Amino acid sequence: MRTRYSNLNDVTNKKSLGDMRKWQKERRSKVKDLSKNIAQCQTKRIQEIQENRNRTSYTWIGHSTFLLQLNGVNILTDPVWAKRMGFQKRLTQPGIPLEELPEIDVVVISHGHYDHLDFPTLKKLKGNPHYFVPIGMKSLFNKKGYQNVTELSWWEKADYEGINIHFVPAQHWTRRTLNDMNTSHWGGWIFQHAAETFYFVGDTGYFSGFKEIAERFSIDVVFMPIGAYEPEWFMADSHISPEDSVKAFIELKAKLFVPMHYGAYRLADDTGPEALDRLIREWEKRELPKEQLNVLTIGETVIK
Repeated sequence: MRTRYSNLNDVTNKKSLGDMRKWQKERRSKVKDLSKNIAQCQTKRIQEIQENRNRTSYTWIGHSTFLLQLNGVNILTDPVWAKRMGFQKRLTQPGIPLEELPEIDVVVISHGHYDHLDFPTLKKLKGNPHYFVPIGMKSLFNKKGYQNVTELSWWEKADYEGINIHFVPAQHWTRRTLNDMNTSHWGGWIFQHAAETFYFVGDTGYFSGFKEIAERFSIDVVFMPIGAYEPEWFMADSHISPEDSVKAFIELKAKLFVPMHYGAYRLADDTGPEALDRLIREWEKRELPKEQLNVLTIGETVIK
């Protein structure tokens, strides 16, 4: 009997065939402008990234993929360079070509959905990364030929070259085949080094876990999803809306909000620009400090 994992408070995202038909009918009635996309950075700092050995930096590659450089360690979150997702073409190119990445030391995976775990991408990474994955996923990696794998349960941590890596809850689900529904877990990753703490949220609906995470960690930078929320009656359990992402940021008491999970693939009915517009409107509505919101263009790098 395979273990099946669940959310806090047993929140599920079970949808019926009728729900799927209702969504598809709604989608056919909507007119969306897919010609307007999230901009690429015009001053990419690829050489600086390749040569960086001691400064802290983060670069948004696109979707949920970031290159985070801490303590001389190159970390990738949910690396996906795939040109398609199902029947849909990628809307925006990755911010850095895969072959121009530095050697990768660490890869973290939030969960097993294909837009977060792409084995063809992993196969092309330079270096010999250590993979940190949710509990239940190590056997899949081993089967694919990856042996340098550590799996963690919620609230567990590992150490890598002076960096504390914590696996924390999210509200989601996962599936890659007909028979593996929720047989591995899902969550976010927190990286602590020196006085800095970065929180990669992964894929999530809004949930009470943000408050508990805030009690355990003092977050400097949060990489927060804002897209794939429409229609909200269908998506809310699994994908946080831009408005709720701001609410979560406030509850986390984080210092800086960096949005992600929008603009690369059409996973739901919202578009990247729509998600970003709603985020900015909510930010202004709540009169939050402008300097605490850092909207990156694709391929943009922040070096500290």
